[in-house]
Amino acid sequence: MDVDELTQLVVKSLEDMKAVDVKQLDVRGKTVITDVLVIASGTSDRHVKALAQSVALDAKSAGHAPLGEEGINSGEWALVDLNGVVVHVMLPKVRDYYQLERLWAVDDETS
Repeated sequence: MDVDELTQLVVKSLEDMKAVDVKQLDVRGKTVITDVLVIASGTSDRHVKALAQSVALDAKSAGHAPLGEEGINSGEWALVDLNGVVVHVMLPKVRDYYQLERLWAVDDETS
């Protein structure tokens, strides 16, 4: 499974669990950490946890066990590292505060 297929799997998992405002950011050439960032919001702490756990489980079932998972127990911001795809699931207030989409779009705006 390549990065694009893994991204599709992640997005489908998030959409199936009713994630809000799912965004995909291709960050190839901007960082060596990953190729794609997927950012989504959950409607509550429990929803954020469930979304992150669903992504991790679906990826593992497809043969891509996460390299790491962070913040799942807190429920405000969870991260699932699938190597080529890093997934951020946040409460809307946390997402608004950190504005990851804007951070990663800086090079695009100045080019």
